[in-house]
Amino acid sequence: MQRPAAIPTVQIDNEHVTVTEWRFPPGAETGWHRHGMHYVVVPQTTGKLLLDTPEGQRESQLTTGIAYTRPEGVEHNVINPNDTEFVFVEIEIKKA
Repeated sequence: MQRPAAIPTVQIDNEHVTVTEWRFPPGAETGWHRHGMHYVVVPQTTGKLLLDTPEGQRESQLTTGIAYTRPEGVEHNVINPNDTEFVFVEIEIKKA
């Protein structure tokens, strides 16, 4: 089954960070990717996301405004299983 693509909008891209707003229509996904930098995610929506990882699929509960961080090297496909749009802001931290 082909899922719609999540919609990234880069808000800031400089020598220190890349800040991207991600909008996921219902059923949308990022597609498989590997993070080349440490990053912080700040959910703008409360709900769940599905994460396809090399180890299998897991569910992640997120709360509006409650940030989390992940290290460089994370590989996954992020999927919105909700019936409504899901939004988060991702801040990738560039090495100095």
